[in-house]
Amino acid sequence: MSKKFVLVFSLIIVASMMLAACAKPAPTPAPAEPAAPAEPAAPAAATEADCAKPEVICIGLVTDVGEVDDKSFNQASWEGVVAGGKEVDAIVNYVETKDAKDYVANMQLFLDKGYDILVTVGFALGDATVEAAKANPDVKFIGVDQFQGEVVPNLAGLIFDEAKSGFLAGVLAGKLTKTKVVAAVLGTDLVPPVVNFNRGYVAGAKWVDPEINVISTYHPGGMDVAFTDPDWGATTARQAIGQKADVVFGAGGKTGNGALIEAASNEGLYCIGVDTDQWETVPEAHKCLVSSATKAISPSIVDLIKMAKDGSFPGGNYIGSSALAPFHDFEAIITQEIKDALDEGLKAYDANAITLPEK
Repeated sequence: MSKKFVLVFSLIIVASMMLAACAKPAPTPAPAEPAAPAEPAAPAAATEADCAKPEVICIGLVTDVGEVDDKSFNQASWEGVVAGGKEVDAIVNYVETKDAKDYVANMQLFLDKGYDILVTVGFALGDATVEAAKANPDVKFIGVDQFQGEVVPNLAGLIFDEAKSGFLAGVLAGKLTKTKVVAAVLGTDLVPPVVNFNRGYVAGAKWVDPEINVISTYHPGGMDVAFTDPDWGATTARQAIGQKADVVFGAGGKTGNGALIEAASNEGLYCIGVDTDQWETVPEAHKCLVSSATKAISPSIVDLIKMAKDGSFPGGNYIGSSALAPFHDFEAIITQEIKDALDEGLKAYDANAITLPEK
């Protein structure tokens, strides 16, 4: 090996060592930040399939014969279930009854799925509701317009003094009539609440003036058609108007609605709705609809649903309030004299100073 080669090789080694000594050490990597904990997944919304779970509340409504949007009794009950369901964070659903023979089967649809609260609408479901409540003691039942002759702890019969609001409607009609003829177009007399509305109406009109003629007509059909026959209601109202009736009280679901709408097609007539403030549900009758004989169906159902959840559910009969609805566009014609008559009549009714007719 030549001296020249050794010298070059030595210089290369020395240069490499000097470069290595001058180089900066690689920085120590910073410790990694700990990973943020994963957000817990939002729980899946409960569905009807979860109704059997104890933490899920499910409320079912079974209508009487007729639709849930009948602008009257069934609709007010369903609205109460919807509002009550929001209060207690419940799943709500309904079944429309097409035939009276399906009452039991329709309730069973909800029971089989584990529903916690059942609301059944109307006098006709009374017996079937009692039997279902006795057979299912862990389920709460609300029977709208179902008087309870015995106390079943898990069944509340939601009832009202229909004669009271009917009486106020009669006083109003008696003060508004110019012909001294007023009419009532009614559902079947097989239903006590319908009869009580009319008893109060007749008594109220006669309390104002015993000479007032009240033309009261009950639907001649059975439970399956008496509340779903607006054509009959319109025809019956037309007949009464032909006999000089200038105030028409419609008390019979869609049948009564037909009477209200018929009255609205005539100039200078007044009409009175039933169950709920029908100004909100039957706009076709606005031309004549001075008020409605109401019962607090929706808010009473909400109250009972809340009591079912908090453990204070009342077995037996639960009495909701009855009153007249606001006068809306007719406020200007409700004179102080009429208001005084309504106040005086109410005091007389509450003092049991009013004698009601039998029917």
